[in-house]
Amino acid sequence: MSERGLRPAREGQVLNGYLLDTNHCSRLLEGHPVIVERLDKLGGARVVTCVIVRGELIFMAQRSEHPVVNEARVRDFLAAIGVYPVDAAAADVYGKLKAAVIGHFGPRNKTRRRKTKIEEIGFQENDLWIAAIAKRHGLVVVSADRDFERMAEAGDLSIEKWWSPEA
Repeated sequence: MSERGLRPAREGQVLNGYLLDTNHCSRLLEGHPVIVERLDKLGGARVVTCVIVRGELIFMAQRSEHPVVNEARVRDFLAAIGVYPVDAAAADVYGKLKAAVIGHFGPRNKTRRRKTKIEEIGFQENDLWIAAIAKRHGLVVVSADRDFERMAEAGDLSIEKWWSPEA
């Protein structure tokens, strides 16, 4: 890892920051010491999230016991961290990543594979979008979700886990 928190990816590509998934954002909102410490060590590295995670955090706040207070906390957090949108380039990455995941984990029979829904092989659409946005911007996905590790088997995706539910 370089001084600025950047880390080399496969084939000489240099990653230029980190995209936090929902589980890491929610723990950061709670002030989880391991995640806070890790962020402090990164120095000036870019740490962002994306609109998909934004939607999931707002949803979680709305379902909480104190939706107004929690949504305000989420909005303050999002204003401070930076939120990447879905754009045409991310949509292109999404389409290629989804095809690669289904090709890798789906049925071997071509006809059955074409009809396979991503949920049938254990993936969530939101996670594919999060991964696509990270890939589009050359970011490492930071998540405790095993789906991202599985996605990396099918395509060039860099992942880190700063916190684990088992820890």
